Formats: sequence, structure tokens, C-alpha cells
Amino acid sequence: MKQSLTYYITLFVIHLKGLKKEFSNDPIDFKKIRKNDVHHPKGTFFEQNIKRSFKISDSLITEVGLSNNVNKLVLFIHGGAFISGPAQHHWDAVKKIAKQTNYKIWMCDYPKAPENKIVDISRNIDAIYKIALEHYQPNQIFIVADSAGGTLATSLIQRLIKKNIELPKKIILISPVMDGSMSNPEIEKIDAIDPMISKKGILSAKQMCVGNNDLKDTMISPLYGSFEKFPHTIIFSAQNDITYPDQKLAVQKCIDSKINLELIEGQNMPHIWPLLPIMKEAKTALNKIIEILKN
Repeated sequence: MKQSLTYYITLFVIHLKGLKKEFSNDPIDFKKIRKNDVHHPKGTFFEQNIKRSFKISDSLITEVGLSNNVNKLVLFIHGGAFISGPAQHHWDAVKKIAKQTNYKIWMCDYPKAPENKIVDISRNIDAIYKIALEHYQPNQIFIVADSAGGTLATSLIQRLIKKNIELPKKIILISPVMDGSMSNPEIEKIDAIDPMISKKGILSAKQMCVGNNDLKDTMISPLYGSFEKFPHTIIFSAQNDITYPDQKLAVQKCIDSKINLELIEGQNMPHIWPLLPIMKEAKTALNKIIEILKN
């Protein structure tokens, strides 16, 4: 498949920004990476359409929506290797989803590592979902999550099933990190061609987050948990992404569990490709996400 001109421009910008270099450090420089965090988005759209900001546990929830009379909610669980975020590309996606669906969106700005560990972060995600259930029916709730956010969303569903708590209607996972241990030997081959992230830095971030827990604990590595009884699950994978090999294993577990699964693979795409700016392929993928949310 031939890539667009904007694909090559995007890869060039990623290279110029030195993202691969930043994610090749051990220990990873989380303070430097956090300089790109956006906790309070600017611009006319957000000035007019942020309905409220509030705390659930230690998480900042920013509620975005074009209307107050909406009965659908998207929980947006952003990525950032557990150490950073949300970033501008997350807010750009929220803006587009809000405009085209008219749903309410909760940007879930959860506490980060290394100051907070995966146990605390997971408790925050559980608390957010619990409050969402107090205001919406389960079939009115959708989850969109990328990268480490995809880890949190997947492990949340596993805990909900164990506790027999009602599930959201759909979960959309964008380049989810399924195994925080990064132990899959296939990762080494893709690391050489991944333009954005590297095993060394990602593993460092996971170790900062895991604390005294095992890196294969299902909170940070949902691959080792069950996918039985999952709701309608949509996974956006990228072939040139070190998280791709573990996504393939998770997809097979989903197939074996006979759940309603949709897989969208980005040929030659980098990590979190549907959320990247400028790129034509990203715009097409984000439109697909919006279509899935509306149907």
C-alpha cells in the first residue's frame, strides 16, 4: 500500500523532534517528556465546550461536550507511558470526536509514575468508571484509549468482569501496550524500524510505574489476563510499532474467547497513528473511530 506524502512528512517531524532518542534512554527522562503535557487545553472550542472540570480520586476529569442534553459518554484514557500526558494530540482527538458525535467526553487525566504506582493509577481508573456508571447506563458508555491508556482500559475490563460489574458498550484501543514486561522476542526486530518509541525507554517507564509488583501483573500487562466476556472491542494496531507483537497475541486471545472483535491494522504505520496530526492516514483512522462510536 502506497503511503501519502503527509505520512513521510509526519515521520520527518517525528525524527526532528527526537522522540525515538527520548524513548531510548534508561532511565527515561520523564520530566523532559512531561514538558509537552497539556492539562488545560486552550482555544475557542474548549473555552466554549468544556462543561466542567472535577476530581475523581486523584484524577482530573475535564468534561467536553457541545450540548448538556446528551446521554452518551466517552471515557478518553490517554497514553504517555504512564509518566506523562495528556498531550495536544489527545485534545485534538477529543475536539474532533465531540464535534462529530455530540457525545460527552471525559478526558481522564490520571496520576502518573514514578510518583504514583500502577496500583494507585488502576484504583483511579476504577473510581472513574464507577462514577460514570452513576450517571450513565453501561450501554451509553464508550472507552477510547491509546498506548498506556489502552493498558489501563483493558485491565479495567478484566477487573470489571471478575467483579461482575456491568461493562461499557464498546472499547476502542489505539496501539495498546498489552505486555509491560516487553519480553516478546519479536519486539527487538521491530525496534529497529519503529520511528517513535523504543523498548529501552518504554521498559524503563514501566519499571518506574510497577513499583514492587511484577511487570507481568495484569494491571500493567493485561495480556496475561483473560479476554473472556469482553464487550465489543476494536483494536487499531500499527505494523512499525514495538507494541505490535503483543497486540497480535492479545488479538488471538480475543479470537479464542469468541468475543466481538474488530482489528484495524495500519500498514507501515507508527505507534498511535490514528492520533497523529497532519497525516492523511491518521485522519481516515480517526474518522473510522468516530464512525464506530456513532454506530
